[in-house]
This record gives sequence, structure tokens and C-alpha cells, in this order.
Amino acid sequence: MDRDALKATFDQQAASYDHKWSRLAALRDALHLLVGSVFGPLPADARLLCVGAGTGAEIAWLAARFPGWSFTAVEPAPGMLAVCRRRAEAEGFAARCTFHEGYVDTLPASSAAGASGAAGAFDAATSLLVSQFILDPQARTEFFRGIAARLRPGGLLVSTDLSGDVSSAAYASLLEVWLRTIASADASPEAREQMLAAYRRDVAVLPPQRVEALLVAAGFEPPVQFYQAGLIHGWFARRAAESAGAEPAR
Repeated sequence: MDRDALKATFDQQAASYDHKWSRLAALRDALHLLVGSVFGPLPADARLLCVGAGTGAEIAWLAARFPGWSFTAVEPAPGMLAVCRRRAEAEGFAARCTFHEGYVDTLPASSAAGASGAAGAFDAATSLLVSQFILDPQARTEFFRGIAARLRPGGLLVSTDLSGDVSSAAYASLLEVWLRTIASADASPEAREQMLAAYRRDVAVLPPQRVEALLVAAGFEPPVQFYQAGLIHGWFARRAAESAGAEPAR
């Protein structure tokens, strides 16, 4: 899916997005619990980059658990970013947030400067169900490289995406289970067919090993898979000391 279409799609969904997926909150909550544990050793004043922040669900959860952290929310869809901002204001953590409308490669390098003024000073980053919409593998690597460039050496990335070997019988079986799970959010036959069509056309569902290779190519140490719920796989990885992401993606 190209950038303009992706932005328009999520912009249209912004007002109803959280309500639509509320029946799958258990999957989100389990992920947030584990993300909090992955990020637990970060400094009390850690700076987080949240790429594809959407309505701000992970920021809200992390802001409540870690009251000294600050966040930069990067989101291309203005409607989604507006919901994120309203959530932050309503829940009292907006003062700890910077809101950037755009993609990660439009985030100025100076935004990643820490107290020392050094670029790449974010302590950690999240990219939850984002990179799967980048169909070209090289562009997807560049996306991850852009995140690596904005992390300090050793900084942590948590990334989740739909993943699986689409040519395998196991994938076909798991896809059926996943579609039944998704049906709890929208049970109409039309929604099921739309989801299948989107997976074939707009989502790059790659085997886990391939996603891990893209992360390594982008300048991260070999990632660790820490989460799976249906087709959603989650990894954490550290930016390598000599990162291929030393320069922001262009």
C-alpha cells in the first residue's frame, strides 16, 4: 500500500478505531505487559520514539507505568494523531509528549538529540503493526534503518508485525484461526473477505526469519522473538554499536 493510501485508510478509521478493536483488547494488553518488561531496565527519564503511534494506546500504557519517561509520537494520519493527542491530554501525560505528523523519515534528526545534543539519543522505540504495510523489502529495511539512526547505540526497538510462511500448510490453518479471532471484532462476511484481500494486496506477511534478517540488515543485533498471538509476532532488538542505521533514511 502506498503512503497516501495508507494515510487515508487510517485517517478514515481514526474515530472508531479503538472501539472497533476493543473486543481484541486481551491481545493488546498482553503485548503491552511484555513490552513493559522488555523496557523495564531503561533509565527513569528514558526517551521513547513511537513510530506509527496510531491512537496512542502503547504510549498511554507506558506513560502510566513509567511516569518519568517522555515520548515522541510519529503518525502520518492526522485523524489518528488527533485521537492520540486527546488521549494524552485526557490522561494527563501530554506534557511528556511530542507529536509529529508524518513518517519516521520526516522526523528531523535534531528531534533525536538528547541533553548532550548528540543525535540518535532515543533510548528505545516501538513499531507495532507498522512495517508490514511496506511491501518492498528494501524500503522496509530502510524504514527500520531510519529507526536505528534515531536510537542511541544499544537502544532497544520493539517491533510487531503479521508474520508467517504463507506457502505452508501451517500458515493456512493459522490464518483460519486468526480470521475467526478477528471476526469477534467484525463478524460480517464482507469484513472477512476484505481482510483476506488486504492481506494478499496490502500487507507483506513474511516468515519470521525474513523479518529478523531485515532488522539485522538495518543495523540491529539479532532480534529476540518475545511475543506471538495468532499471526502477530513481536521482537525486541538492540541497535548495534556500529549500526547500518547511522544515517537517517532518505
